[in-house]
Amino acid sequence: MRASLIQLAVSDSEPPAERRSRAAALVRAQEGADLVVLPELWALGGFAYEAWATGAEPLDGPTAEAMSAAARATRVWLHAGSIVERDPDGPIYNTSLLFAPDGTLTHTYRKIHRFGFDSGEAVAMGAGQEIVTAATDLGRLGLATCYDLRFPELFRALLDDSAELLVVPAAWPERRREHWTLLARARAVEEQAFVLACNTAGTHGGVPQAGHSLVVDPWGRVLGEAGPDEEVLTVEFDPAEVGKARADFPVHRDRLLGIPAPVQR
Repeated sequence: MRASLIQLAVSDSEPPAERRSRAAALVRAQEGADLVVLPELWALGGFAYEAWATGAEPLDGPTAEAMSAAARATRVWLHAGSIVERDPDGPIYNTSLLFAPDGTLTHTYRKIHRFGFDSGEAVAMGAGQEIVTAATDLGRLGLATCYDLRFPELFRALLDDSAELLVVPAAWPERRREHWTLLARARAVEEQAFVLACNTAGTHGGVPQAGHSLVVDPWGRVLGEAGPDEEVLTVEFDPAEVGKARADFPVHRDRLLGIPAPVQR
């Protein structure tokens, strides 16, 4: 299997429509890939809070239209990163889009864990409520987004729904880059799954981005890692390694659920 992670540079100076066209062209350039992944909120910027309300779009909006056409033209599974989704009956959401090789939007995932504490995403966006995995001919994909990496219980839930490839688009800042790579490797080791973590480059909302997208195997080995600037990271691997790792080192069978509270002495 060949996966291409498009570590797109996002800046406040590039209009979203131009970046949308540029991203579509980059997807079309990945001929021969099986899976292509884009970062989180790349059209508007993950820290460009002031742009979200006016730039939000529906699931059949211009970003989805462009990404559907790019997936169909290239005949790839396309995780198009996430958009600011405008729900006519509710708040805006940070919503990931997965397209099949025929351009069909097959799955969406609304980010559950919102970053910002008392500001930004945490107050501007609604929280997703559903665990999402996607059965594909490449294996079962588990969907998560950026800040979700810090919450291992979500990834246990994806594991319990048979996820084998964990796809994590992000807009992770440079000042916490070591956390980004550490947590991506930790989730791979914990779930004995491949992690495909695609970050943004550039600076948006005044926040420099970490880049360093990476692909990690079920043993925690980094198969490929990008640098800090815009680039396409392409890695080939065998998804069957997930089953082999889980059989060779069957740690999950020793999970203890409902462990009793410690006895007070």
